[in-house]
Amino acid sequence: MKTINEAPRVTPVIAETDVLVVGGGPAGIGAALACARQGVQTLLLERYGCLGGMITHVGVESIAWYRHPGVIESGGILLEMEKTAYEMGAGTKECQSDSMAINAQMYKYVADKMMEESGVSVILHCYAVDTIIENNIIKGVITESKSGRGAILAKRVIDCTGDADIAALSHVPFHKADKSQLMAMTQMFNCRGVDCEKFTSYYLNTLKPTYKDWSGDCWTQDTTGKEDSMFSPYFEKPFVEAIKDGFIDHQDQDTTIGGTWSTLSPEDEVLQLNLVFMRNLDCTNVFDLTEAEIKGRQHCINAIKILNDRVPGFEKARLRDFGMTIGVRESRMIDGEYLLSKEDVFNEARFEDSVAIFPEFIDGRGYLILPLTGRYYHIPYRALKPKKIDNLLVAGRCISGEPIAQTSFRNISCCVTTGQAAGTAAAVSLKQGTTTMNVDVKLIQNSLEEQGVRIF
Repeated sequence: MKTINEAPRVTPVIAETDVLVVGGGPAGIGAALACARQGVQTLLLERYGCLGGMITHVGVESIAWYRHPGVIESGGILLEMEKTAYEMGAGTKECQSDSMAINAQMYKYVADKMMEESGVSVILHCYAVDTIIENNIIKGVITESKSGRGAILAKRVIDCTGDADIAALSHVPFHKADKSQLMAMTQMFNCRGVDCEKFTSYYLNTLKPTYKDWSGDCWTQDTTGKEDSMFSPYFEKPFVEAIKDGFIDHQDQDTTIGGTWSTLSPEDEVLQLNLVFMRNLDCTNVFDLTEAEIKGRQHCINAIKILNDRVPGFEKARLRDFGMTIGVRESRMIDGEYLLSKEDVFNEARFEDSVAIFPEFIDGRGYLILPLTGRYYHIPYRALKPKKIDNLLVAGRCISGEPIAQTSFRNISCCVTTGQAAGTAAAVSLKQGTTTMNVDVKLIQNSLEEQGVRIF
């Protein structure tokens, strides 16, 4: 590989804060709100022009679609996010569960207001490109933006990037599957001009979709059986048949077309069309990421052609918009002080240092299990603590875990929950006058319970 030598540079300090949260997605929202509400100076850094991550950037409305009567979950900021979205006109009843579908566009504004009301400072359009480490303690990050290169100094840093970017830049040990084994990426899109009444009649009376349909031509899913007869907004047959018939030119063996929809709006829209699944790509490789964005849009256009031709109600449908970036399910995961395992998720693991719980909800790698029996597992504080570097915490889908466990804790609602735990831990460590490695977990747990979070 060719290299160049860069000249030494003097980097201006553009901000100083007690706690820096890097990444403004669901985990970052949970972390920043929890921290600021403890009276700790908090700065949230986001690379795009809005907060919300998978919700607003990708267009995932259904942030808790596993929720049915009897489910047990942490609550806290997750429920607040849904409630606030509903009250501000950014949430409607989700079509397959007892949860809210979040409007991706309106939620950009909702997230802004939540930060403002909680006293969180926000910097948008700014990317963390390096970290400042002294004696194995993180002291801040180096950023790049339209304003140039700058440093942000912080007493605590929380990595909510989803890809463990800050941990990796700090040379924290992490693991990542070969790209042939990583879960698929998705280009989400929305359609307008749909005859929603006609489409509703089609799926209720003809399609009659259930979770059992997930085990079809596109992929196979292991369930417990209890999910099989439940309604799921899923369809694959029109897409599979169109490809077999040669209706579209589909030579990409690494891409599957067929999946789910979400909200049918009064404006004749069908939102969160989650139909394009692209495999053998790694989002930490910029060339793979570019390929995913470009070919993802092409596959979406092909999907709309099939919808127009073969799905009642979609005859005159057209693209409303794409998600503003590709949806990623999996990349790096840190090697923390504890590695959550498949057995932990499937067997209701219990830990004394639990800082969150999550239902037995598994979605990915050949599993589809809904938490219909009240089963849940603990997430220990140790899974949020990376090895080697102190005063750095990690939240979201890149916490410490094995791949099957990650298919559970990667979900948006769990990312919010681990974010709230990390933000609370950062604030408590500052107040206690110790580091995130040595903080008293009992104090973190007490603070979370005071916030209305269930941790046991």
